[in-house]
Amino acid sequence: MDPPGLYGDSPHPIEAMIYSPEALIAPQFLRAPGGTAASANERWFLRQIWLHPRISRREITSRSELVQQSVHRILDQLEERGVISFGEPKSGLGPGQPSPMLSLNGSYAHSFGISVNTDVMGICMMDFAGAVLGEASLPLHGQTVEAALAQAQQKMTKLCKARALDADRCFGIGLGIAGWNVGGTRFSASLPLHAWSLIELGPLLSGFFGQPVWVHNGANTAAIAEAQFGVGRHIRHFAYLSFNYGFGAGMINDGELLVGGNGNAGEFGHLLRDNVPRPALQFLMEKLRANDVAVHSVSQLQREFDPTWPGAAEWVEETSPSCNRLVDAITDVFDPQAIVFGGQVPPALAQMFIERREPLREVARYGVPRPVPKLITSDIRGDAQALGAAAVPFKSEFF
Repeated sequence: MDPPGLYGDSPHPIEAMIYSPEALIAPQFLRAPGGTAASANERWFLRQIWLHPRISRREITSRSELVQQSVHRILDQLEERGVISFGEPKSGLGPGQPSPMLSLNGSYAHSFGISVNTDVMGICMMDFAGAVLGEASLPLHGQTVEAALAQAQQKMTKLCKARALDADRCFGIGLGIAGWNVGGTRFSASLPLHAWSLIELGPLLSGFFGQPVWVHNGANTAAIAEAQFGVGRHIRHFAYLSFNYGFGAGMINDGELLVGGNGNAGEFGHLLRDNVPRPALQFLMEKLRANDVAVHSVSQLQREFDPTWPGAAEWVEETSPSCNRLVDAITDVFDPQAIVFGGQVPPALAQMFIERREPLREVARYGVPRPVPKLITSDIRGDAQALGAAAVPFKSEFF
């Protein structure tokens, strides 16, 4: 297969047997030839600007361990490169020279996120400041990998043209696929995605689109979306439960994705074996169809779910003990501040699980109970997996 890139022929050679998206970053985004997109100090400042919109140069200087001259030099260099912008002076900071507010420059670059689920591929286009510039989706049922990528390319090109974006400002692509990592950028996905399984997705997609591609498990990219745009704005340690056709999870530790030694941290679904009911939406759809509720895809379930459907409450009752066991295991092993119910789960269905949470069966030693995580329904609507995938290239290299 030798298709053209997203914006024409690929300018990036793909190394045989070795794949590194960092090596494919376009030169205009690097601090120096062969270098990185951002230094360690620059990344710290960019994270502060991301976490604290409208922060002033004086305020960020007070948070830094660097001297004022170094802070001003770094910020000036980021502004000269177009990575950040200086805004109006911020009032109410006391005497002294006015201090400009700092913001990420959205037009500095854009990225794409692609989610690969059992029935649908989602696409998200994002600017450098985290604004969603466009979204699209396409059905995957019966599609070959090549055909799906070709259709995705058409939709991505259409999104770019609608925004009149400069082709040279595309920083890269993130991909989130439902499955666990088996080495490199190869994943073992569920049976409906067998054509996507056990192949090096990084080199394949980089060659196809002519862009660096960062590949993750889909639950991890959804967890990144939650960290960047959801509860992660105020909670630094949380577990993310991703209810999809299958079931997965991601873990955010101090604001960063915890991937583990083999890239599969958070595969809590494997704790449920020996025919124990699993909270995977494929089984809910089977239960609903057995009760004459015509739900044929996870996407349809997400859009149309009604808690009063025959079989819905019954399935939740059957599955809640397994979900409670998972919450207990996550609490004991990871000790997060919160556990977020997300993925493609309808909010009403997530709430049904939360309401059936059984408290920990332990004595409050000295009359003081052990702190337990809050159970939260994700506020992110739409395709969290694609949203997080779009954020991955920027988070990986700048934040």
